[in-house]
Parts: sequence; C-alpha cells; structure tokens
Amino acid sequence: MTETALSPLLGSAFPPFILPAEVAPLMQDLQKAIDGEIAPRAVEDDATGRYPTESIAAIKRSGFLRAILPRSLGGPGISHRVSMEAQLRLAIADSSVAQIYKVHDEIVREILTYCPEDLKPRLARAIVDDRAIIGLAVAESGRAVDAPMTTTALARPDGGFVVNGRKIYTTAAAEADYIATWAFNPEAPGVSKNALAGMQLNLIPPTAKGVTVHRDWDPIGQRATDSGTITFDQVQTDSLWNATIPGQFSPPHASLRYQVGFCAIMIGTAIGALRQAAGFVPSKSRPWPSAKVANAADDPLTQRSTGELVADLVAAYTLMLSAADLLDAYERGEIDRTGLAIPVYAAKVAAHKASLAAASEVYTLMGTRSVARSNGFDRYWRNIRVLALHDPVNWKQAEIGRHVLTGWQPEPGLYQ
Repeated sequence: MTETALSPLLGSAFPPFILPAEVAPLMQDLQKAIDGEIAPRAVEDDATGRYPTESIAAIKRSGFLRAILPRSLGGPGISHRVSMEAQLRLAIADSSVAQIYKVHDEIVREILTYCPEDLKPRLARAIVDDRAIIGLAVAESGRAVDAPMTTTALARPDGGFVVNGRKIYTTAAAEADYIATWAFNPEAPGVSKNALAGMQLNLIPPTAKGVTVHRDWDPIGQRATDSGTITFDQVQTDSLWNATIPGQFSPPHASLRYQVGFCAIMIGTAIGALRQAAGFVPSKSRPWPSAKVANAADDPLTQRSTGELVADLVAAYTLMLSAADLLDAYERGEIDRTGLAIPVYAAKVAAHKASLAAASEVYTLMGTRSVARSNGFDRYWRNIRVLALHDPVNWKQAEIGRHVLTGWQPEPGLYQ
C-alpha cells in the first residue's frame, strides 16, 4: 500500500505524519482549504466573533465532513489518529474552526452507535450529498455542571417530539445544518427507575420554527465558534430525525474522545503561535545587545527558549496521537476503559501545560514589536486559555494520582 506524508508541522521537530493511500486525497484537499481559505480569514473571524461561515463552507467543499463515515455509509472511516491530526491542522490556522469540526466528528460518531437503523443512511446522505455539518446543544446553565436537564422533549402521536428549553455553550450549532439537541422526556418508559431512559436526542435544523439562535457569545477566546445561547420554544421535531433509541445513550468512552480532541486543538493552536514566531523573529525582531549577533534568530537564548517550547509540544503531540490510537484500540475491544482513560488524562495534562506555555512565551521570543494589536498574535493564548478550561487540568492530575496510588478506575461520566 502506498502511503503519503503530510507537510511538516515545524521543520523536522515533529515526527512525520503518514497517511494510508485511501485517506490521503481527502486530507490533502482539507489542507488546501486550510492554507488557501481558512488561515487567511482567521484574524478577521476572531475579531468579528461570529460563526466562520466561509471557512466552514471551505471544509464542506473539501469533502472532509464525510471522512468519519464508515465505508458502508459512503466514507473512508478514518481512524481517530487521522481525525486528531486533522483537528490539529485546522487549529494551526483557526482553533474555532477546528472546534466546530471537532463537534461534527464526535457527535456523528456517537449517533451512529445509538440511533435507529433507518437514520444511519439518511444522516450519511445528508453529510455526503448535502455536505451537512452537525452542531451540538447539550449544556445548560444549572448551578452545577451535572445538574438535571431542564430542556424537555414530549412525544407527539406522529413519532416526533415537542422540544422546549434553553441551551448554552452551543458550539457549532449557530449555522449548522442540524443541531443535535439533548432533551429529557419525563414520560419515557422506565424513566422512573432510570433517568437515562428519558434522554432523547433530536436533529433539529436551526431554521425550524421556535428555534432562536441568540448570537450572544462574547468570550475572550474561541470567539468564532459562536457558542452562545439557543432557545427552543414549542419546536416540533421531525420523527425521521429522532437520533436515539429509548434507553440508549452515549458510549462509555465519549468523554475521553472529547478530551483527546481538546488536546489536538490546543497543541495545534500553539504550533500556530510558534510558526508565527519562526517568521517574525528573523525578519522583524531586534537582537538584544548582549547576544552580539546581527539577527535575533541567531541569539542563543532565543534559540534555547524556542527549543524548549517546541520540545514540550512534541512530547504532548506524541502523547495525543498515542491516546488517539488507544481510542481505536478500545473500540476494537483490545483494552479496557481504564487503560484508555488514564493515558488520555496524561495527554490532557501535557497538552494543557505545553500549549499555554508556548502561547504565552512566544512573545518572549519575538520581543516588544510582536505585541502590536495589528499582528493578532494574542488570539493564540486567548483561544488556548478558553479551551484549557474544559476538563480542568487539576482534576486530570488528581485522577491520575488517585489511580496510581489506590488503583481507582474512573467510571464513565461527562468528564472522566
């Protein structure tokens, strides 16, 4: 089988990423979209702070949205390793676009594990033929992260539901073709004994009557995800787009896949920052007099600091890819969930520390001239700072320690 190496991430510092021949054309088309359309828009989309419509259209035209579909449904069925590399390369250009793709990747993979059989070809056709992208509405503004869900889905006689509620952090949903909306059906069979029996997922177009996208997203980072509030007021769902079988829910490793994706996006964003430094230092930075060099790129302290930041990112990248491989191994039944979870936590810790350090210290490499607002370099730190708040790193470290010291095995949950 012929294999293809993707373009280097930062010179020869990172190991080459090798693609199987059947996946290479799709990935190469995605890279063209990244270089030609997504990267040039990143600064403006960040400043605007709204959904990156044109960049998502570029991903659709590349055909990459279908990459996660199995061959039986019209896609190549890419591995988690390839998926994470794609998310990382998107993040080098624009981490908001990467997170929007991340949601599509994760929720489609999930839906195919628990949806009615007749939805699978319908969803695949929407993705392949109509280039549909899926957004997500699950989080609510309860006092606790895991507070009971208040958005309701009441069954109608025709098999559809009436959805009412309010969602926050609706990443990828603002201009998605379908919003994957979790709600609670208090009348579901068996719900009195097990609340999970009442969990209902529906795929709802944002243009459906009663759906309001509030466009109120105003964070310091990940601005172009447009992850603000969406309300559902007497929304009538289509029974053909009921995405769950009663009593079935997310697979046990879903939360772990989310964490590996955050690792990929944080590392990619930090690589993007260092790429800026690699161009800025030799052309615009001024060498410090004590270095006694004519070009700042020849300053040995600048070289040392750059090398330290890059080395830590390479280590985090390697752990991230290893965790991606373990996701595939878990799905093949080769390892248990703890054997997946603890390495994922370790990858999350490494990505958090290396990425935040790189995005902050990159200014030390470039000097005072780099802080001009017109450069837009601050977006790298802002975006990583926001992303790093998912699955707090202190808890990841504590959970690793608890496992090593006591043998504790994390149970499936929203964040562990």
